[in-house]
Amino acid sequence: MDYLLIFIAAVFVNNIVLAQFLGICPFLGVSRKVETAVGMTAAVTFVMTVATIVTFLVQKYLLERLGVGFLQTISFILIIAALVQMVEIILKKVSPALYQALGVFLPLITTNCAVLGVALMVIAKDYDLLKSVVFAISSALGFGLALIVFSGIREQLELTHIPKSLQGTPIALITAGILAMAFMGFSGIV
Repeated sequence: MDYLLIFIAAVFVNNIVLAQFLGICPFLGVSRKVETAVGMTAAVTFVMTVATIVTFLVQKYLLERLGVGFLQTISFILIIAALVQMVEIILKKVSPALYQALGVFLPLITTNCAVLGVALMVIAKDYDLLKSVVFAISSALGFGLALIVFSGIREQLELTHIPKSLQGTPIALITAGILAMAFMGFSGIV
């Protein structure tokens, strides 16, 4: 039951983008097309899950045992950067089209505060490894859900008449705010 509550809370109630405002840069930057959003969701899910596992193990079996917990943030950043480089190399070989579509935003996963935020949150919440993995996957799926819904809305906005002063970033920010308020409706669930 704990795992189901973690899943629901991470995807809907405490959505990493819409409730905690982590990962806004790729949320706004990669949300112009649904297919790009799906690719970014897959990349973030992989990186967030693997980064959480690796950072959890480094924290519990290296940093805490050596008494150097103050190195947590810098070591987590280095681990995430290495994982993103690995994902970039794999995507370049496996799916060049997706690699091109993600463009500059793939390296931005390195600085995506959602990935680092999840890695730090599982340590702060004192989750065990399995709960940490469930939380990471759920947070990534919540990020992906918000990103895909937002990109679908933005694709529809391209087909409608919008006043010139609201075109582009202004209407995207207004839409993101409305989407965040819609997700607030889930707050009574957990």
